[in-house]
Amino acid sequence: MVIIRRNPDGSIASREGEELQTQSHPALSTRGGMRAAAEAGRALPPLMSEIATKVNNAKDKPRKLKVLKDHDTVPLRQVLKGAFDPKVEWLLPTGDVPYEANEAPLGTDHTLLSREAKRLYLFTKGGDNTLSSKKRETIFIQMLEGLSAEEAEFLVTVINKKVNNVYKGFTANLVREAFDWDDNFMKKEKKPSFPV
Repeated sequence: MVIIRRNPDGSIASREGEELQTQSHPALSTRGGMRAAAEAGRALPPLMSEIATKVNNAKDKPRKLKVLKDHDTVPLRQVLKGAFDPKVEWLLPTGDVPYEANEAPLGTDHTLLSREAKRLYLFTKGGDNTLSSKKRETIFIQMLEGLSAEEAEFLVTVINKKVNNVYKGFTANLVREAFDWDDNFMKKEKKPSFPV
């Protein structure tokens, strides 16, 4: 008979007769390995809806700015520019969108807004003039149905330019300050400094 037990260090110790053999089993994770996996976090990047919720839940402006700066990515900037820049005109009907929410668990059967952000130009004035209105709306509904329910709802608030109505304190001024944008939602140009 073989008795197998786990040592405090995570290795496997088996006792065959009187002889004790310590070995590591490849199918079992050690405590150190489990701790490292937990520290590595999840495989998915944070959803934009989660970032918006963090901004909403932050108690004051410095914390809200920190959330945006900590999650600063090109796709997030693209989406927020579309949400707040008055020059970005969406060629989609405003209001509720008739789509079926994707109820699949996170990380399984849906796309991410951070990956779909590069296609948002299709829905803006001057983006793709070859699309008919019907085709544009169909593509948008397909995009929403591919996203998780939370991200789809967030994208609808972006298209309707109502982010501040849903997520308190998530304003154009906050976004401009977090990303160091000027009033035109462009990166501020640094003036050359000359030695005195």
